[in-house]
Amino acid sequence: MNALSPIRRPINVRLATPRGFCAGVDRAIQIVERAIEKFGAPVYVRHEIVHNKHVVERLKSMGAVFVQELDECPDDRPVVFSAHGVPKSVPASASARQMLYLDATCPLVSKVHVEAERHHAAGRHILLIGHAGHPEVVGTMGQLPEGAITLVESVEDAERVQRPLSEDGAEQPLAYATQTTLSMDDTAEILKTLKARFPELPDPHKEDICYATTNRQEAVKVLADGCDLVLVVGSPNSSNSVRLVEVALRAGARDARLVDDASQVDWSWFDGVSTVGITAGASAPEPLIQGVIAAIGERFDVTMTNDPGERETVTFKLPRALTT
Repeated sequence: MNALSPIRRPINVRLATPRGFCAGVDRAIQIVERAIEKFGAPVYVRHEIVHNKHVVERLKSMGAVFVQELDECPDDRPVVFSAHGVPKSVPASASARQMLYLDATCPLVSKVHVEAERHHAAGRHILLIGHAGHPEVVGTMGQLPEGAITLVESVEDAERVQRPLSEDGAEQPLAYATQTTLSMDDTAEILKTLKARFPELPDPHKEDICYATTNRQEAVKVLADGCDLVLVVGSPNSSNSVRLVEVALRAGARDARLVDDASQVDWSWFDGVSTVGITAGASAPEPLIQGVIAAIGERFDVTMTNDPGERETVTFKLPRALTT
């Protein structure tokens, strides 16, 4: 297909609802912006504040300095912890250095941390459903002593995980928690396997997979029905964005692709496509979505529709250090 042909064939574009930023991401970005405004540049940020390179680059241009570890930060400048959460050792180290730190951990991730501590205090060993190395998983496992949590990444892991023994040789009771950005369907399969082996596993007080992840996955299932191609706007290190591609394919989309922005669209994907669906991960800003739509509009005669979906009204408060 000649992408720049003056004869533009018609194409239907369906937009998912909801898409893009969630309340936790919006709060985290605001924390960095307000910190720069209040304390001046530079403000240090441990790890990417959210998993989106465009967001990170914009904050860098405002005066944010992104680092991997706390020892890269000077004692006399503010530091922000990312939305994914951090091990307890990180704020403890910041306090020991008398640093001003702002915790941008999503409150829904913090809820998982609290649940993990509650289970540990009750003597339960925790099975954490999640992906090794993901910052959220590292942060959750870092809330408790080493060995208190076992990571379960797959159904295969669930089939072979063993109940640990306490010091006196007795079998430990179990609990589970999940990374907030997982596929609901994958998590359900893993949990089904775990509960078949350990029927006494208690449920969390509330679902660990966050409302925004759930809503976006449900929306992309609807979107995929009738779409030849689904484009998910988001970064490849964004777990919830990657999951949206997987969910779209399982829900019946002929093809689904992850793109950081319009420059990553391969227009050969549109060969034979009459309806394209567009959604975005929870850390992708709306201008990137509009950029993809504009690029499609330059090449095709677009008919646009917005899918109905869950309207999100959740907001989270900023730290008091930024509001007083």
